[in-house]
Amino acid sequence: MRKIFLILFGVFLVALHLKAQDFVYTPKNPAFGGSPYNYSWLLSSAQAQDTYEAPTDEGNAYSSYYSSDPVDNFTESLNRQILSQLSRQIVSKQFGEDALESGTYVLGDYQIEIGDGGAGLNISIIDNSTGATTSVEVPYF
Repeated sequence: MRKIFLILFGVFLVALHLKAQDFVYTPKNPAFGGSPYNYSWLLSSAQAQDTYEAPTDEGNAYSSYYSSDPVDNFTESLNRQILSQLSRQIVSKQFGEDALESGTYVLGDYQIEIGDGGAGLNISIIDNSTGATTSVEVPYF
């Protein structure tokens, strides 16, 4: 009995000196209150995992636009305006009283062929510089 008492008394004395500790969260990222010394470690870890490759300047539409010749930009803008005006005229004449005449029109790098089809007006736009062709059929009403 005395042995049990001494063992329990020893456990009691040891238990008095033991203290529990609260878990405290400390962030690692310096942007969220972590240690500023973690910055280089986090940056090197992110760079090691990064597989993204930035596009080259040749593939960037903005850099190619601003580095191109202003005369070429003017020519492209003029072609777009002419094609836009032509499309408005085609739609207004097709649905108005004056019918659009069939034929071939050349505007800058574009060749526009207009002809009557069975279901409506056939318009083919050919880009002479690239060879690309676009066909549009405007139905009769």
